[in-house]
Amino acid sequence: MTTVLSIETSCDETAVAIVNNRKVCSSVIASQIPIHTQYGGVVPEVASRQHLLTITPLIDRVIQEADLDWSAIDGIAATVAPGLVGALMIGMSAAKALAILHDKPFLGVHHLEGHIYASYLSAPELEPPFLCLLVSGGHTSLIHVKDCGVYTELGATRDDAAGEAFDKVARLLDLGYPGGPKIDRFAAQGNPTLYPLPEGNISLPGGGFHPYDSSFSGVKTAVLRLTQKLQAEGKELPVADIAASFQYSVARSLTKRAIACASDYGLETIVIGGGVAANRGLRDTLAAAASQRGIKVLFPPLEYCTDNAAMIGCAAAEHLSRGHVSPLDLGVQSRLSIMDVMSLYQTTA
Repeated sequence: MTTVLSIETSCDETAVAIVNNRKVCSSVIASQIPIHTQYGGVVPEVASRQHLLTITPLIDRVIQEADLDWSAIDGIAATVAPGLVGALMIGMSAAKALAILHDKPFLGVHHLEGHIYASYLSAPELEPPFLCLLVSGGHTSLIHVKDCGVYTELGATRDDAAGEAFDKVARLLDLGYPGGPKIDRFAAQGNPTLYPLPEGNISLPGGGFHPYDSSFSGVKTAVLRLTQKLQAEGKELPVADIAASFQYSVARSLTKRAIACASDYGLETIVIGGGVAANRGLRDTLAAAASQRGIKVLFPPLEYCTDNAAMIGCAAAEHLSRGHVSPLDLGVQSRLSIMDVMSLYQTTA
């Protein structure tokens, strides 16, 4: 059994957790949403400052809540890529300091691998191979999970991430930040088929469309033109109907690609990760389509959809149990492919 204290500061959530293999001993999150709402989005410098102010009290809190002392901790982990560089540095520096102080191994964790591991926390019996549909504010990917640290990206967005599109459309509808939960709430009251919106197909040079890649800039632009047209006609914006139509378009696009990818690769399970995994429209659409094809779908609990340190600790615990550790001179990276996860580790004898 491997117990890890983990830190997540890749964007605007300061999170610390203690995880024993696939069991959460303690997990705390300090959200910065109220601070960034006034700016309409995340301000990197503000995020870094808030991480600096809150991280030490959170570390003390998880130790107390887990009722453990440092002798029970086997390793210290932090997200090191991808993310906002300044924000990542706060978490990584804290983790390295703790590792040196308490003579523990340090593990730098890939943020997207953390989202994959979020589903292990609620389904500890889950084992590869499976397909992960990872959808968040910064990423939209279809990932073939083959083993710990062994991944192949089979599909991705060519422009906006799905979560980014939700935020931008919410801004067009004057719903504020963060847009995802607000779009979801209004969509529940609207007609999803009132305004047909593009699905975001990617054309191939030889004809046809890419089966797994997607685009969300087109649907965002279509909503912009729709709102401009309605306003020019002097009509009040039917916010609920537009939100429902937009959400349905995104959910349909993601579902179509995920089901096709899982079927083509003979994968019987689809795991959903990232903040958009909390979206009710996506959950309902994908679950219904997967049921018809005999494919199992696993959604993580809502508290593990958005950024959290428990998922980082879960990934780190498995790496550490396999003898994977990171050098103390490891740096942070704003971008790093999920297929390069093992570049973060060395293998101990």
